Amino acid sequence: MGRFIARRLGLVVLTLVLSSILVFGATQVLPGDVATMVLGREATQQAKDNLRQQLGLNRPVVIQYGSWLTGFVKGDWGTSISTQESVRPLVVERLRNSAMLALVAFLMYVPLGIFLGVVAAWRRDSYLDQVISVGSLAFIGLPEFVTALLLIALFSRVLGWLPASSSIAPNSSFAQAFPSLILPGLTVSLTSLAYVLRMTRSETAEVLRTDYVRTAYLKGLRPSQVLFGHVLRNSLLPTVTVVAAGVGWLMGGLIITESVFGYPGLGRLVLFAVQRRDLPLLQATTMVIVAIFCLANLGADVIYALLNPRIRYR
Repeated sequence: MGRFIARRLGLVVLTLVLSSILVFGATQVLPGDVATMVLGREATQQAKDNLRQQLGLNRPVVIQYGSWLTGFVKGDWGTSISTQESVRPLVVERLRNSAMLALVAFLMYVPLGIFLGVVAAWRRDSYLDQVISVGSLAFIGLPEFVTALLLIALFSRVLGWLPASSSIAPNSSFAQAFPSLILPGLTVSLTSLAYVLRMTRSETAEVLRTDYVRTAYLKGLRPSQVLFGHVLRNSLLPTVTVVAAGVGWLMGGLIITESVFGYPGLGRLVLFAVQRRDLPLLQATTMVIVAIFCLANLGADVIYALLNPRIRYR
């Protein structure tokens, strides 16, 4: 198991290095000029040239990349061009906010999605299975901003139970922020629930038709023993991949949801960096999101190996 994890860690490091090259290269070809964005269109050419020299943008690209990567690894993520703040504390604060929202959404849709998927597969082709399957398709079809607006209209405007805005104060604790996390968490959950549910339903229904499950029944095992001892260990393997990918998306891909609710998460910070062409901020946020995806996939690989020991020897 140790060698298996070591190999996967090596792949994570390689992925991060390659991603850093792509991220840095992509930020260099973004349209627009950093100096013009900071100083304005009315600034003189001399002032723009001085700012480029101050930021090191006039150096060769390879040297810029090496300097940026070295500083990033050491924890020096630079200074935001837009706000003149240190990038690292800003990204860490937004990462913490995204983690709180991700936790709420994760606890909402993953257990419920797996449960409903197993129930639908256990009662496949029944009326209950059809209701669950059709309901999940309805949620997939709704865009995030539509779901968000419907939830705001219902729970904030009509019922008055929850705040319409999810803007929270800096350094808010989880308990303080929780009321503001419910609506965006529910928005994300309704979208993601269907993917987990349908994947679990499909794989569980397939496993239930296998010969070894029929043999388990013939041996006299109770349905609960068959389900938890034989079915779920195999049927949940593909679901683990969907959930792992969802973790990375929850941490940095909720740009629409965070924008609708005004939530200060990592996704909105990425959007801010792109709009302002804030290269140090954009590079740092993107690398953090890539690292989260890599670690989520590493966690999925480890869970795979625990559920199916044959995988760890590959």
